[in-house]
Amino acid sequence: WGLMLVLSVAIYGSHAPLLTLCKVDGMIPFSSTSVVVLVELTKLMFSLLFLLTWNRELLGVAVSWRHAAPFALSALLYAANNNLVVHMQLFMDPSTYQVLSNLKIVSTALLYSLFLHQRLSMRKWLALFLLVAAGVSYSCGGLQDPGSPSKMQLHVTLVGLLLISVYCLISGLSAVYTEAILKTQALPLSLQNLFLYFFGVLLNLIGYFWSSTEGGFLEGFSSWVLVIVVSQALNGLIMSVVMKHSSNITRLFVISCSILVNALLSVTLFSLQLTLLFFVAVSCIGLAVHLYYGVT
Repeated sequence: WGLMLVLSVAIYGSHAPLLTLCKVDGMIPFSSTSVVVLVELTKLMFSLLFLLTWNRELLGVAVSWRHAAPFALSALLYAANNNLVVHMQLFMDPSTYQVLSNLKIVSTALLYSLFLHQRLSMRKWLALFLLVAAGVSYSCGGLQDPGSPSKMQLHVTLVGLLLISVYCLISGLSAVYTEAILKTQALPLSLQNLFLYFFGVLLNLIGYFWSSTEGGFLEGFSSWVLVIVVSQALNGLIMSVVMKHSSNITRLFVISCSILVNALLSVTLFSLQLTLLFFVAVSCIGLAVHLYYGVT
C-alpha cells in the first residue's frame, strides 16, 4: 500500500518535467487529446488484463447495464474537465491557473464531506487548508529560473474566474462521485475499472474527432510521450485503488506531496533554483500530514 502511494507521488511529480522534456522549440509537438485517448485505452487494457488474471470467473457472469451505466457520468465529468483545462488557458496565464487550481482541494473536501457523509474535524479542515497554502506557495514561485525575473505576473479575466470555479467544482464532483460508485457496488475493482475506462475511451475519442486538427493521431510523439502515457495510466489505476479502499482525501495528500518530486526533478534536469516559498510549501505539507493523520 505504501509503495503504491510513493509510486503515485513520483508519477504526479514527474508529469510536468516529462512534458517539458517533450517540448520542441518551447512548444508541445503532439495533440493533448491524443495522449488522453491513449492513456484511457492503456488503462482499459490493463483493467482487462487484471480481470482475466485474477477475476476470470466473472467472465461467464451476466452483469446488468445498471452496474456499468453510472460510470458513464464519471467518464463524462473527467472528459469535461480535461477539455476545460485547455480552454481556460485562453482566459488566464499558466501561473494563475497553477495558483487558482489549488482551490479544487477545498471543493473536493466539501463534496466529500457532504455527499459521502464524512464529517471532518476542525483539525482536519485546517490540514486541508494548509495543503491549499502549500500549493499556492509553490505555484507562486517555489522554483525560479536564475536567468528570468523573479517577479510573478498574474492575469485572469472574469470568464477565467468563472471557468476555474466550474473546473474546481467538476474536479471535486467527479472524484467524489467515482469514489461513491466504487465503494457502493459489490463488484471487483478490475470490472469497475473496465466500465469506467470503456466510457473514458469512447468519450475522449468523440472529443478527439470533434476537435481534430491537421496532423496525424501520433504526430509529434516521442519516447518521452510513451513514458507519459504508461505512467499516467498506471497512476489512474493506483488512484482507483485509493478511492476504492481509502478516500479522495488520501489522493489530495498524494498530489500535494508530489511537489517534492517535481522540485527535485526540476532542479536536477533544468537547473532551476529552490526559493523560500518552496520551503514554506514543504513546511505546510508536513504540518498538514501531522494534523490530519497524526495522533490527536
